[in-house]
Amino acid sequence: MRKTSSGSRNYHYSFPMQIQIIAIGRIKERYLSDGIAEYEKRLRPYVKLRVTEVDDDRRPVNLSPAQQDQILAREGEKILAAITEGNVTVALAVNGKPYSSEELAAFMKKREVSGASQVTFIIGGDLGLAPSVLERCDLVLSLSPMTFTHPMVRLILIEQIYRAFRIMRGEPYHK
Repeated sequence: MRKTSSGSRNYHYSFPMQIQIIAIGRIKERYLSDGIAEYEKRLRPYVKLRVTEVDDDRRPVNLSPAQQDQILAREGEKILAAITEGNVTVALAVNGKPYSSEELAAFMKKREVSGASQVTFIIGGDLGLAPSVLERCDLVLSLSPMTFTHPMVRLILIEQIYRAFRIMRGEPYHK
């Protein structure tokens, strides 16, 4: 709070960052849902988090390459429609740029300081992400060169976002 020369007071409220996670499919495994809920709770003091689940398409067991392309395109359209305009967008893909936890914290801090404090993370389904989604994103990020199920990626991502905020605030977090 600061006092102006006229004697009135101006209040400046710092709104937390806003993070959107867009993910294909729903979490079906209870142990993952419980873990995600725990990190969502831990994140509340740091960030406003919104998760948007996009329905995945039903599909036969053996997909032809043409069917895979069609499904990716439909899922891509749904993802693009769910992105909040003006947000910095980050796609998660195994072939993306690898970041350490400290690098993710620096990325988030830069967004926070620059005023671009709305970030959307995008998690594809088992087929990955459509080229149209990857082209739309400001950053394609890899959590690991290993492949994880997309529900597991959601848990890992939300934990890493929490870790990034702890690092940004200089708060302890086990390594």
